[in-house]
Amino acid sequence: MQFFSSDFKLGILGGGQLGKMMLYETRKWDIHTKVMDASPEAPCKIACNEFVLGDLMDFDAVYHFGKDVDVLTIEIENVNVDALEKLEYEGIKVYPPTKTLRTIQNKATQKLFYTDHGIPTAPFTRFAYTSEIEDSIHNGGLQLPFVWKSAQFGYDGQGVKVVRKMEDLQGLPNVECLAEQMIGFKNELAVIVARSTKGEVKTYPVVEMEFHPEANQVEYVICPARIDATVAQKAQEIALKVSEQMKHIGLLAVEMFQTQDDEILVNEVAPRPHNSGHYSIEASYTNQFEQHIRAILGLPLGKTDSKVAGIMVNLVGAEGHTGDVVYENMADILEMEGVTPHIYGKRETRPFRKMGHVTIVDEDMARARKVAQEVKETIKVTTNKSQ
Repeated sequence: MQFFSSDFKLGILGGGQLGKMMLYETRKWDIHTKVMDASPEAPCKIACNEFVLGDLMDFDAVYHFGKDVDVLTIEIENVNVDALEKLEYEGIKVYPPTKTLRTIQNKATQKLFYTDHGIPTAPFTRFAYTSEIEDSIHNGGLQLPFVWKSAQFGYDGQGVKVVRKMEDLQGLPNVECLAEQMIGFKNELAVIVARSTKGEVKTYPVVEMEFHPEANQVEYVICPARIDATVAQKAQEIALKVSEQMKHIGLLAVEMFQTQDDEILVNEVAPRPHNSGHYSIEASYTNQFEQHIRAILGLPLGKTDSKVAGIMVNLVGAEGHTGDVVYENMADILEMEGVTPHIYGKRETRPFRKMGHVTIVDEDMARARKVAQEVKETIKVTTNKSQ
């Protein structure tokens, strides 16, 4: 099939920042794109060939959208899988495959997949409803503290809460969920695995993630991770095992814990380009978005090595600010060497909403980390007035 400057049409479900950055690559290669999102102000709208307004969880909307494309991919997991399954049955190429997506969409199913396939993960208990947890604690079946996770629809720090005392259960939605044992870890790591339709597989270097303690969002992604080579090799091997067992197509971001004993436990995965790979736009030979396009179209995978050390800083909305976004001190960070900001195109900010990221590249990791801290302390995502 001819993909470039042709009648070929790539469909993308989801019009957020991940889709927008994917479109940088499709425009580079003149691949015709069609995007669907529920927001008329979706960041993808300005860069795709066709934009469709629609609910990603609506069967008819997803099905009719997919009938008009040659290959269909996602930039967010929360999509109607029944519609994708029907499209797949009717011959539309859907990547990741619906079987993979079904496993990943539900965190309880995902965790059971790990235990069934011998993939190390934190011990957990599955509950049909959050209301069942209190009885389990009183009866000795579950011990505090633990991490509560909603089985579905959680992302960017939503649907996750550390429960240290009974009062922490108050206000949690009464939904299917997990109670996961808290792990004393040294580092949170991630490995992105690329798998093409032709069976070619490549991994990106292990990255280290530093999280915001309140928002439960990544603040910094550091590549390469500052860990021992043997630990890095173990993380790569486990990520490859997850990839092989899930048989995904495209990218699979595998998030992991490095325990105090240097064991690697899989936390969760995402079957798409991921926040932990944004550094690759400036720091890698082949960035993650181009790699995803290569993989789902069956093109040769690109080189995943880094050209230089890279650190990514997430730009999130400041606390106390909701409304039209203002990026304060942008000129100041642009004066710093090796700094590249990416603004996602969301006109309205709110506390902890992902609004952009900044990549810092340098041959010296320590210097890059220092600049990253300066960037974090300098740029502010606010509004004209606090709310």
